[in-house]
Amino acid sequence: MSNQQHTKSALRENPIAVIGLGGIFPQAENLQEYWDNIVKEVDSITDVPPSRWKIEDYYDPDPTAPDKTYCKRGGFLPDIDFNPMEFGLPPNIIEVTDASQLLSLVVAKQAMRDAGYGDKVEFDRSRTGVVLGVGGGQKLITPLTSRLQYPIWDRVLESSGVPEDARDDIIEKMKKAYIRWEENSFPGMLGNVISGRVANRLDLGGMNCVVDAACAASLAAVKMAVTELTDHRADMMITGGVDTDNSIFMYMSFSKTPAFSKNNDIRPFDIDSDGMMIGEGVGMLVLKRLEDAKRDGDRIYAVIKGIGTSSDGRYKSIYAPRASGQARAVDRAYIDAGFSPSTVELVEAHGTGTPAGDPTEFNGLNEVFAHNNPRKQYIALGSVKSQIGHTKAAAGAASLIKTALALYHRILPPTLNISQPNPKLNIEQTPFYLNTHSRPWLEPQGGYPRRAGVSAFGFGGTNFHFALEEYNGEPTQDYRLHKTPEAIFLSAPSPAQLRTKCEQEIAALNAETGNGRYRTLIADSQTPTIPITSARLGFVADSQEQAIELLLTAVKLLQTNSTDHWDHPKGIFYRQSGLATKGRVVALFPGQGSQYLEMGKELALNFPPIRSTYGKMDALFVKDGQPPLSNVIFPIPVYTDEEKQAQSETLRRTEFVQPGIGAFSAGLYKLLQQAGFSPDFTAGHSFGELTALWASGVLDDDAFYYLAKAR
Repeated sequence: MSNQQHTKSALRENPIAVIGLGGIFPQAENLQEYWDNIVKEVDSITDVPPSRWKIEDYYDPDPTAPDKTYCKRGGFLPDIDFNPMEFGLPPNIIEVTDASQLLSLVVAKQAMRDAGYGDKVEFDRSRTGVVLGVGGGQKLITPLTSRLQYPIWDRVLESSGVPEDARDDIIEKMKKAYIRWEENSFPGMLGNVISGRVANRLDLGGMNCVVDAACAASLAAVKMAVTELTDHRADMMITGGVDTDNSIFMYMSFSKTPAFSKNNDIRPFDIDSDGMMIGEGVGMLVLKRLEDAKRDGDRIYAVIKGIGTSSDGRYKSIYAPRASGQARAVDRAYIDAGFSPSTVELVEAHGTGTPAGDPTEFNGLNEVFAHNNPRKQYIALGSVKSQIGHTKAAAGAASLIKTALALYHRILPPTLNISQPNPKLNIEQTPFYLNTHSRPWLEPQGGYPRRAGVSAFGFGGTNFHFALEEYNGEPTQDYRLHKTPEAIFLSAPSPAQLRTKCEQEIAALNAETGNGRYRTLIADSQTPTIPITSARLGFVADSQEQAIELLLTAVKLLQTNSTDHWDHPKGIFYRQSGLATKGRVVALFPGQGSQYLEMGKELALNFPPIRSTYGKMDALFVKDGQPPLSNVIFPIPVYTDEEKQAQSETLRRTEFVQPGIGAFSAGLYKLLQQAGFSPDFTAGHSFGELTALWASGVLDDDAFYYLAKAR
């Protein structure tokens, strides 16, 4: 591929900031739940719910069975409470308005609120537009069309000997199974009204339209939205993709292609991948020119730096993927961005899990990313479809949102259901590896920011690739969208009163239908004021259910345990008063032998100080011509016991283990200092003596990192 920066790029002159996000995806009612599910490696593929269609009516494991689908699983949107009055819609039109139109209003409002432009915030609505990717038809068309089949029903009933008066009664009963035709039916089923309704209800005066590029529709929409911004015809755009159709019509379409997995699971790039699974989704992004976003003080998730598009041209069939055509789009994206694809460390692939599609896509990516690039297995490759299915017209939006959040959180997100890479990929000899778990994304050592690519392709040979970049390094404020365990503290004048208080909290949490009381409990624990003589209890929970479980355990212990302090294996800590600690506090640092693979991973996913100390040590290794230390601490996923054992043995080598322990210990200590920890003494065992000297102030950071590596 060329990768020559020989064209003038509108995006290089006007990079585009992603300032707001919104979405409803399988098992996720909002953006936070979507990202939380990604980070926590949740598989949201389920059996088809009865609200879509009945499995017993249409399922047959035989792919050749007429009028049957051999797939009975997929990704489905959760039930959403929709208040038509919130959007100024008369309730009587809801039945004849496609779900895609209604849910798009919800998500557009989510995204605008996330961007800081909620209902009461003033902005130039006349220069704000909306462009969305949609599929060929909306599912409301099916019942409206089915209702018009009554002449056929009548002829069938007549030929079956049913009298005319009985036929009329039967036909009227059959019609009631379908939505009626009335004045709102036509706009209610149109795809273009999805964007039109958003512009109408949010009072936007910029361009509004939809675009259909099959499974690449939402990236096509984002491309159009970006052009509106770079051409200065708009100052802000809502864009993304919408697909709420997992109807039996859609299942039949993919069954008879055939494209579904016979095993009813989706395994992108895996040795056992045998087909796709479909999902529903609505995902939107709010975009601004970067300079405007900085001027306005907007939160910036990521920056769009380059876009590449292409067509496959004449080929075997209209829906057969073509590696060279896809590679052309990928190459053009990095020409547009003005940086080399070799600086990218994450690629969110289209990754449908089909035996033909995945190898073709991989070959197209490798053609570009391996060009003049000798590095092996440093680019994390994956696909969110392994978690939510292929959301069709919304697939590109799901991928783009995932990638923007990965850049923002400095997390390499997972791809599920990988038992072993497809041997046809020969992935070990390429720049790629399959990232099967959430892993910290440490700062690149080449002097460039974190960068990522996103691909989407569609029937008809249409190809899109986006080049993205992080904004402004590590965040300095609260930034996590995913849930992390929360500390909860309770206190009372006496142990008996503390037990009563725990019982009261259990009752209050059980009586609460939502998470209101749980959130209040967490908020009250942020800055607890506990008298020195009070009994106190503390634990960490990541859900209301876990908080109740730990409180129940605490109540039992408070009933039976009379000691002035104890701690439980589940992480419950109790003291009868604050006077229990009478001595001084020492910080004790460990030595060689305490190491383990991925030590500090959960902390590195969530706290910049941990990533920072690992990054500082990485820089010393790279300066000496060695691979980054973090490659040893957080190695790429492997699949056999022998490979895992080899990674552990590498970490045990002194040149890695001591600086690794030093980096982790320093990061932990800095994190505790931020929380107010100040020991009276520092001490260490073996190598830990060096860390103790640093913590006591004898060594500064640079000297400590240098000595930890040199030792």
